[in-house]
Amino acid sequence: MAEISKVGVLGCGLMGHGITQVAAQAGYEVVVREVDDASLAKGLAKIDQQLAKAVRRKRMAEKEADAIRARIHGTTDYADLAGSDLVVEAITEDLALKLEMWKAVDEVVEPAAFFATNTSSLAVISQAAATSRPERFLGLHFFNPVQIMKLLEVVRCVTTSEQALEVGMEFGARLGKLTISTKDTAGFIVNRLLIPYLVDGIRAFEEGVGSIAQIDAAMQAGAGHPMGPLTLSDFIGLDTVGAMCDVFFDEFRERRFAAPPTLRKMLAAHWYGLKSGIGFYDYSGPEPVENPGLAR
Repeated sequence: MAEISKVGVLGCGLMGHGITQVAAQAGYEVVVREVDDASLAKGLAKIDQQLAKAVRRKRMAEKEADAIRARIHGTTDYADLAGSDLVVEAITEDLALKLEMWKAVDEVVEPAAFFATNTSSLAVISQAAATSRPERFLGLHFFNPVQIMKLLEVVRCVTTSEQALEVGMEFGARLGKLTISTKDTAGFIVNRLLIPYLVDGIRAFEEGVGSIAQIDAAMQAGAGHPMGPLTLSDFIGLDTVGAMCDVFFDEFRERRFAAPPTLRKMLAAHWYGLKSGIGFYDYSGPEPVENPGLAR
């Protein structure tokens, strides 16, 4: 088994800052790279806030939080990833951007290091084949928020070696995750089942089955879900949901994966959900309210 001591993380945004934090909490030295100083500072500030909250709530001692933070090193330079044993990418869900990034990383990181993508919908092999080490490439699909969600899908594509798979499983276990190995198919396990459910929730609203709030409340009270499909879509990000719909429809050509008209109109309006302040709900006030624009 390869020994992993230093972890590189590409992206310090929604997923990247969480991956960085849990890796540092597990004792790894972590280098996290962002595109610019402002984005890096924003991501590191989120980690600082999470650690401070854990101290306030007495889930960890201040000394422990300081030690975790000391293991995290931010950078905007790919060269600082050179000594990483495992590099995990968590950038925008755009294949062209990921391939450009991997080209730069592949040139500076030692050939013995392992690469992993946190993609939620793109084929892992598409990225693996663009590197000089496809046999050392795998998927590590974390869930948001990374600090809380227990599952880690460890994705094996056709080129992933047994050793790389073992590295992914061991890494996840050390992070305290439930690691489940899955095949490199669109959506893996969770999103393959989740996206059609979210899309059906949107279609139910389109067809007048219930209001936004009614559909969400019904699934919470009737199915025991912590949040309804429309709230969850806002939480994930409607741009992400739309991108996954497109990937799934391209692969399977089934209507149940196609983005509904309402979703496409919302994306055209730049209504991305919680991240933009408006989606199925308007988050500008003290409490979320149904987006009045969707009643027009």
